[in-house]
Amino acid sequence: MKKQTTRNVKIIIPAIIVLIIAGIAYMLLTHFRLIPKTSYTAEDFGIATVKSTVDYNHNGTDDYTDILLGARKDAQNKPKYDGKYWAGGYPPDDIGVCTDVVWRAFKNAGYSLKDMVDNDIKAHIEDYPRVGGKRDSNIDFRRVPNLKVFFTKYGISLTLDPTEIDQWQPGDIVTYGSTHIAIVSDKRNKDGIPFIIHNSGQPLREEDALILNTEISGHFRFDTSKLDESMLIPFE
Repeated sequence: MKKQTTRNVKIIIPAIIVLIIAGIAYMLLTHFRLIPKTSYTAEDFGIATVKSTVDYNHNGTDDYTDILLGARKDAQNKPKYDGKYWAGGYPPDDIGVCTDVVWRAFKNAGYSLKDMVDNDIKAHIEDYPRVGGKRDSNIDFRRVPNLKVFFTKYGISLTLDPTEIDQWQPGDIVTYGSTHIAIVSDKRNKDGIPFIIHNSGQPLREEDALILNTEISGHFRFDTSKLDESMLIPFE
């Protein structure tokens, strides 16, 4: 009996040690954003997912879902973080920064965010202090302060409080100070707070990071139905 007990102890103790090490490793990997955390859906929290009434590119998918899926494509592509200037404005698919996630997301819904921002700057340059009175269509749409102005003017402004979880919906746009921008995911953490899709050069581009070190400065939903059709430019 004593031999059996000793044998069991020899088996159990190493197993416990392995489990403890595995648990610590998992916590460290998730803490440093190297592997994804467990995610949940809006339905898990009794939250209805908001769908756009608009399908701008007529592909059978509403705008908000298209924006979400476009951002996710960029996240899965993992472009190298590089914000250098590109003639023509658009960097290649394997290059990008946080603002490139956004125009690519809008491209997936059929919109040319670059041209829409440029047109508004042309018409209302005084609204865009980051431009400094000198337009450059190759870069203006890739600057967070300019996108924040654009979405403040033409998006629906929503809560900045991440704990109001039902107010955060897939395809929403969120800005951090004047330096970072992201698209809200349809995945959520254990508290119902949504993940974001963004690019700051991190290993995971879709992650539980709505609450970052930088304060949330804007939360917008782009509702095309509220805009004059002349403002909307398709991506060619």
